[in-house]
Order: sequence, then structure tokens, then C-alpha cells
Amino acid sequence: MCELAALRERRAALDLVAAEADRARAGSGKLVLLRGATGTGRTALLEAVAEQAAARGTRVLRARCSPEDTGVSFAAALRLLLPGAEFAGHAGRFPDGSDVLDDRTYAAQLWQTLCSFAADSPLLVAVDDVHFADELSRRWLVEAARRIDRLPLLLVATERSQYDIDPPSAGLAHTLSPTLVRTHTLAPLSPDGAAQMVRADFGDASPDWVEDCVRAGGQSPLLLRALLDDLRAEERDGTLPASVPDTCAALYPGAYQAAVSWWLDSAGPATAGVARALAALDGDGMEDGHGPAELLARMAGVDSARVPGWLTAMTRLGLLRPDPQGRPGYAHPLLRDAVLSGWSSVRRQAAHRTAAETMQRRGDRAEAVARQLLRAPVVGLAWAVGALLDAAARALRDARTDDALVLLRRALDEPMPAARRATVLIELGSLEFAAARSSAGIPRLAEATRLPGAAQDRVRAAVALGTALARQGETRAAVDVLRGQDEHLTDHPDLARLLGTASALLSDHDRGIREEAYRWLSETAELSPEAVGPAGQALLVRYDATAGRISADAAMRHTRTLLAEPVDPLAEPFLLGTAAAVAQWADELDEAERLVRRGLAGQRPSLLHPMHLALLNVRADITGARGGYGELLADPRAGAGAGAGAGAGTGAEAGGAEGITGLPWWPGGSRSRPSGPANVHAHAVIALVETGRAQEAARLADAFDLGLTRDDSWELNRFLYARGVLRAACGDPAGALDDFLECGRRQTARDVVSPVVTPWRSAAAECRLALGEPQDALDLAGEELRLALVWNTPRPVGRALRVLGTATGGRRGLELADRAVRTLRDGAVATELIPALIAQGRQLVAAGERSRARDPLREAAERAERLGAVRLRALAEEALREGGSRRAATARTGREALTGSERRIAALAADGRTNAEIAELLHLARRTVETHLTSTYRKLGIRRRAELATALADRSAEAAEAAEAAEAAGTTGAADPTGAARPAGATGTAGDQGT
Repeated sequence: MCELAALRERRAALDLVAAEADRARAGSGKLVLLRGATGTGRTALLEAVAEQAAARGTRVLRARCSPEDTGVSFAAALRLLLPGAEFAGHAGRFPDGSDVLDDRTYAAQLWQTLCSFAADSPLLVAVDDVHFADELSRRWLVEAARRIDRLPLLLVATERSQYDIDPPSAGLAHTLSPTLVRTHTLAPLSPDGAAQMVRADFGDASPDWVEDCVRAGGQSPLLLRALLDDLRAEERDGTLPASVPDTCAALYPGAYQAAVSWWLDSAGPATAGVARALAALDGDGMEDGHGPAELLARMAGVDSARVPGWLTAMTRLGLLRPDPQGRPGYAHPLLRDAVLSGWSSVRRQAAHRTAAETMQRRGDRAEAVARQLLRAPVVGLAWAVGALLDAAARALRDARTDDALVLLRRALDEPMPAARRATVLIELGSLEFAAARSSAGIPRLAEATRLPGAAQDRVRAAVALGTALARQGETRAAVDVLRGQDEHLTDHPDLARLLGTASALLSDHDRGIREEAYRWLSETAELSPEAVGPAGQALLVRYDATAGRISADAAMRHTRTLLAEPVDPLAEPFLLGTAAAVAQWADELDEAERLVRRGLAGQRPSLLHPMHLALLNVRADITGARGGYGELLADPRAGAGAGAGAGAGTGAEAGGAEGITGLPWWPGGSRSRPSGPANVHAHAVIALVETGRAQEAARLADAFDLGLTRDDSWELNRFLYARGVLRAACGDPAGALDDFLECGRRQTARDVVSPVVTPWRSAAAECRLALGEPQDALDLAGEELRLALVWNTPRPVGRALRVLGTATGGRRGLELADRAVRTLRDGAVATELIPALIAQGRQLVAAGERSRARDPLREAAERAERLGAVRLRALAEEALREGGSRRAATARTGREALTGSERRIAALAADGRTNAEIAELLHLARRTVETHLTSTYRKLGIRRRAELATALADRSAEAAEAAEAAEAAGTTGAADPTGAARPAGATGTAGDQGT
């Protein structure tokens, strides 16, 4: 039935032959030449013609020419006239056995024999594949075609007609007058005709399955028939194969592969070479405005002038199909695989190398060249290394870490100078360590430290290796690696200084080693400050800050002085990261943010470096201080940083969009959890608690078994503090107290007593109060305030005043609460101001001043709503109810929930104003504008700026009102539109994509 479906589209050819057969029976013969490409069904059509003629009483003589007979004289003619006879016994003899004097005489005798057959009855002479006929037979057939116009004889021949790379020889009818021959060219099957062939075999197939078959068959009856035979063999109990496979290995018994091989063999070696080169490229090398002709020709070693014509012809036949970018390719992966499988791996690799060389020479993009090099043998030339490394760099910029790994590994196969090899090993080792979250990559980094080269390269390698070892908990080994480089740096004191600084930083994971490192740093700095350099001095400032020995003002003065000094580029990240941490503790959040940006801009995220993670941690601390809970949970950089704490130090800009709760090791994920918690995990726990997602916070906290970790770092202590916050919020003050006290014990053992890192005393004091232990609470709160006043910035001082006021109670407690609110207003830190306002309101209620209590409590509720701090919002509303308030602070959602300032800012934003323009128009800090917009999005239930116009009603009226207010503010010097005194600094969060 499939053949009938194919012949249904050959009706025009059958009708043509039938008409000429009728004329031949009347004594007017002619040559009918059926031409077509390989696989278009020429032989099947000729068989149908012969059967049709025989059914009408015509005698049929048949012959099929073969390439093996081209060396035998008159082989095709003899196959017609003496079927079954051995050529060896008849070549050079007449059919009656007598000798022949010459070819002309023999041809005449053969003609007489043919005429005698035609004299008996109408005759059809059917010659298949006449392009394979020997030269004498071709001449004989051409001469016969000139003389049969008065005989009842129809000569029908099939001839291969296809655009090949090697130009074909002249066809059979080349020298004949058009009046003596009728030519019909067979077109490929139409998509409908091919689909009918498929449905004839598989009537229940889905349209997509049928379409796949049609594409894999290339609209060729030959290939399609072979494919259907293979698929039929795969059928089980009347059930179709689930899909048309993409590889020949999935087909049995292999008729399709054999058909494709026969098609290529028929086309000749040049065409087969181009076909396989195209399959090997698979779309590569056809970008950047370059056509594929030159590339394919060089890969196959053929004339490039005919390649475009071949591509056009194969597209017309349905074997090729351009992709959306217009690049030619095979119509189906199975067809491409069948074409490619005929090439040996050696030949294929050589072709890919040729492609890479050609693409490099004509200036193609490095990624395209590198894709060819990945499948080529070692080139041994500098351009190959350059292309692979350039492509790896682009992959890293695009956050395609897996691609970068493959490219860097391939680059190492090429010969290169030791210095360059060290650089590649450092980058590859860093990426492998981060991707595998294990010891992978460490051998690469160790090899880099052993290679000869410049001192700076050895230091880079040592720092990367030390960072990897430290993140695995092997702090002693990490420091030993750095110290082991001293003997190579006798002439480089600046690099020796750098390693000392790096050792101090990496020692944070081990208390004992940390004491050694900072003792050496301190003693060296006392004798000669320049011996430790600006970065080392900054580390000592940081150490003194956490030890409670220095004020924020003094620390910032010293740090700014160090930042103004010249510093070696290798040491600059250490200085910037340390200075950013000090600035963040000093409530100089904008300055800290600028330092972080500057530090990260100078870092390569793909290289392991201790300050890269440190800078990410400072950025998370800044976000947490501003109450950017949404950013901490959803920012992809924060998500990537989470992984970094457990071994990933790279790809900080390429985390998943789901943030921390979308990490693959999150409970239910596919990877194992990290060995220990990191700083961003602590921030995530607190952010989840503050946004009312305590159950998720508990899941994250339970993801780490702190009893199994031997980590002694500050990050573990920070996580203990965060878990205490979670337990306190969940009504477990005893469990929370244990976490806070353990955090304090561990921090104190590290000589970290200042509350700038973890305010564990204030938190523990609140737990003591909840457990009915007021004196212990007072002692803890008093000590916290003493230490906070040493540092003397609003956050720790205001926090300590708040807790001490709550523990003290009475009129003195209210005074302390009032001081806390005033202090925190000056510091513009909303995350601490909100609980201070709540504490102030509760103190006022306790003092019987309920009406006065409502203002701070309502302000607390509004600020909490703006930050998305669900827990604090609930506490403020609870305090309002306890104070006798009959209504909620404000509406939670919808347009009515917006404050006046939020409505004005949102209206201006919807009217197309940028944040900077709004800030200038309303005389606000840009951060304040961003905070209001973030709160507006949350209340309106939208995610981006473009949705504001729809969500806000009467936008134009609001915009006009805002503009009028802005103009009035410009003349009268209006204050912050919230109604409160504008804080000295920016608070809040940057919000989502639209701000």
C-alpha cells in the first residue's frame, strides 16, 4: 500500500508512458526518459510501467544497468537481448555465435535482433539506471532512439538526475533531437503523499509522529520506506514506538541506515563528503554573515562553487530544512545521524579541525570556533588555546558554568606556556570546586601552585587553593599552603604581605589558627605598619571593632585613611571587603554598598578568592540591615551566595531566580545539603521569620545538623543566632536562649564581644524576661548597652536601650524606650526602629498613657507593612488592641492601604518618572522612593512598574496632585511626605524589578 501511495503521485508519468505506448503500438515509437534524484522511486515507477504494458499485451524487454558492468562492451544491450547469458561468452560475437569484426558491425547485428522482436509484437524496452550503462550500450541505445520512430517499440529508460558536487556526465538524451524523446522529471513526494505512506502502515499514528517520519524520510520514497520497515520491526503488540528515534542505534534491523548509505554512495565521494561535513557542523559556522559553502568545501576537500547549488537542491528534495535563522540543516536528527555515522572518528575529527581553522581564519566568533575544537584532536597552535579560553570567558559571563568547564578542560589538552597553564588551572579548579561542592578542583589548584612562573601567578594559585581548603574545613592546610610560598617571595615583600593578610582572613574557620594569625598580624603591625600594608591594617581595625576596643568614628577614620593610600591590585580586594564590613557595622550603609560594588567589580567570580564571599556576605548584611527580606529570599545573587558558604565560591551573579528556597539542596532538592550553614542562610531564616513564614524558616534551620559540624567560623555563630530568633518567634524562649548563649560563648571565645556582629545579649535578655528571670535580663541588657556605647552607632545602641528599657520597666524604662526611638530615628534603620516603637508603645500602655501609645504603635505597624515585616506588623497590632484601639493601624492591601506619600510617589512612577526624578521632585532620598514603591507593589499585589498604571485609579489626577505638591514643596521646603521628620539616611529596600 505504501508503494501505491507513492505511485499515486506518479500518475502524470504513468499517463505519459501509456500515451506513448499507444503511439508505439501504432508504429510510432519514441524514447521516454524518466529522470529523478536518488530515492525518488525511479525503479518502482519503471516496474509499474512494465506491468502496465504487459497487461495490455505488449512484450517487455528489461535490463538494469550496474556500475560493475561499465567495463564490459555492450553489457546493457546484451542484458536486454540475451537475458541470463554470460557476457564473457558473447562479447565480440554475434548472437548466433559467429565472430564479430568490429563494434559497429556488432551494434548493427544487435539492432537487427531488436527489430526482429518488434516485428513479432509491440515491444517495450525498459532500461533502469541508464546512467550506469557501458559506453557502447549508451551509443547503441541513442542510435536506437533515432530509428524507432517508425517501429511499434517504446524505449523507456530511467536516469539519475541530481545536483552533485562533481558535475555529472552528459545524459542519454544529450545528443537527441527533442522530437525523439519525452522527458519527465520525478519530484520528491509531497508532504501529503509522504504522510499517506506513513498512515498506510501506521493508521493510528498521531500527527506529530507522522510528521517526524516524513521529516526523517526527507520526502524520499526510498528512505521513508526503509524507515517504516524499521519502525514496523520495533512495533510490539500493535503498539507504536513511543517516538521516532534521533539515532540509528535505536533502529532495528537497520534498513534506514543502509538506505542512507546507498543514497550517499550513489552521489559519489565528493557529495558524500559535503553531506557528512554538513551533518558534523550541525548549524555551527554559519553565523556572523558567513555562508556555509566555503566551510563545507574545505571540510570535504571539494570545489566550493557547487556547494550552494547542492544545498539548494537538497532543500528542494526535502532532505534539508533551514532553521529559523536560515541556516541549512538536515530535516530530522535521525537523518543527520545516519549521514554522519558513515564517517570514521578520525575523519570526523580531522574535518572539525579543518572547520575550526577555516572559521578562525575568516574571523568567526570564538564560541563557534571552540565548538569545533571540542570535537577535534589537539591542534598544538596558540590560536586554538585563545579561541577556547575566549569562549570559556563568554560562557562565564553568560552564567553557563558547565560550558565553561568543558572548554577549559579542552584548553588544557593544548600545549601552552607554564604561566598561562597556571591561569587556566586556577580558573578550572575554582569552577570545578564550586560546581561539585566537594574536593573536585583542588588537584588542579595544587598543580597550579607547583608550576614555574611569575611570583604573582604563584600567589594567585596559592590563594585559590587556600580558599578551597578553608571552605572544606581544612583551615590548617589552607594556611600552610599560603605560608609555604614564603620561600619563593623573598624578593617580593608586597606579595608576602598579601599572603599574611589572606592567612588571617582564611583563619576565621578555626579559632586557634585565628588567634595565631591575628597575633602575628598585630605584632608585625606594631613594629612596622608598612610590613602588613593597608589591607592588613584594615583587618586589625575590623578585629578591634569586633573585640569592643574601638569606636565606629575611630574605625571609619582609620579605614578611610587606609582607602586613600596606594595599594597593590592583588591586595585591593582585601582592603575593600574589610572596609565595607566596617562601614556596614558603622551604619554607613551607602558607603558600604559602594565599597562592595567596587570590590565585586574588580573580582572574577569564576576564581576562588576569600574576599569574594566576604563581599557577598557584606552585601547580604547591608540588605538585612535595610529590611530587604524579599531581596534576601529572592535575589539570585543571594541564592548563589548561599551555596558559596558550603564550598561554592563562584557564580555569585548566576544563582537561580527562586533564591534561597529554590536551591537544589533545599529539602526535597536533588543535591546533598551543604556541610555547614553560611551567613546568607542565617539571613534567610530571619527573613522568613519576619515575613511570617516560620514553617519555611524551620525547614531551612533543620536542614543543618549543627551537632555534626566541626566548623568554628563566625558564620555558624550567626546561624545559631538566627535559629534563636526563629525559636523565640515560635514561642520557645528556652530553646532560643540556649542558641543565643551558645552563640555568645563561641563568639566570646573568638574575642568577638561587640554586638555589631551578633547582638546575642539583647536577644538572650528578652528570653530571660519571657522565662521570668528579670535580673539576668537586666545584667545581659546592661552589658550589651555598655559594649554598644563603645562602638556608639544607632543600631546597637538603640537596640540595647530598647531591651534594657523593657527589662527595667516603670518610668525609667519608658525613658530608655524613648531614647531608643530617638537614637534609631537618627540612624534611619527601620528594622530596629520598628521594635523600638513597639516597645515604646507598650511602655506607654503600661504607664496608663494609652492615647499616646497609639501613635508609635501605628507608626510601627505602617513601617512594618512597608517592609513586609509580617511578624512585627502583627506585634504592633496586638499591642494596639491591648492598648484599647478599636481599629487596625491601616488597611493591609489594596489602593486604600496606600499612605499619602505612597500614592503620590506611585502616581508619579505610573506617569513615567524615574526614581531619581521622583526623589528630586519630592526632595527625598532615592532609597526612600524605592522603599515606598516596594511597599506600594506589595499592597497592590503587583510585581513591576508597568503594572502601576492599571492598578492605580485616577492616575492622572493623582499625578497632577503630586506635581502640585512638589511645586509647593519646592517653594516652602516641605518635609518628608510621611509626616515624620525625614531621617538622615536612606532606609528600606530597593524593591523588585520595577524600582
